[in-house]
Amino acid sequence: MQEGVIKFTCNWTKAEPFTPEVLAELNHWRQVLFSKGLIGLDKQGIGYGNISIRYQQNQFIISGSGTGQFSELTNEHYTLVTSFNVHRNTVDAVGPIIASSESMTHAILYQCDPSINSVIHVHHKELWKRLLHKVPTTDKKAEYGTPLMAKEMIRLYSKTELPKSRLLVMAGHEEGLVSFGVDVESASKVILDKMIELEIE
Repeated sequence: MQEGVIKFTCNWTKAEPFTPEVLAELNHWRQVLFSKGLIGLDKQGIGYGNISIRYQQNQFIISGSGTGQFSELTNEHYTLVTSFNVHRNTVDAVGPIIASSESMTHAILYQCDPSINSVIHVHHKELWKRLLHKVPTTDKKAEYGTPLMAKEMIRLYSKTELPKSRLLVMAGHEEGLVSFGVDVESASKVILDKMIELEIE
């Protein structure tokens, strides 16, 4: 599997960034997650992890593709996903940077539940191993950022305890986990609290 590769068609329109004030809380929690190694750069030099907040209706602001490597992001590193189509495998984005390769996964969760206002995708090998099939887990055949993964999100949300746990493991995306919440703080703490519970550094 190719890490960091966008697997959908992204119809990206380059545009001015959001003001830093709009992004302040999102950026704060992104930095917390980066400091814990949950977002970062792997040994192959490929960035991983992304973070988003709902903007209006099912539109959302997400960290851009290839931003995992940066310890601090600016408003130039976030973009707005305005719409998506699972059947056509397309994502429409407007902003200074192309949307993350995980945008389709974020999009489907926002569509699943209007109370979800933040979605986070992180990597952590030990946490992934210990939670695999212990919390809602996607089919191993579902690759990240694909229509099949989007369908897995819908399946897990409708048929498992995912709405309560707010945490899932991607079986086919080694080290990959997704959390969500009513705001970016609660979405972040789902992961951070689980690490504390399992005594994982």
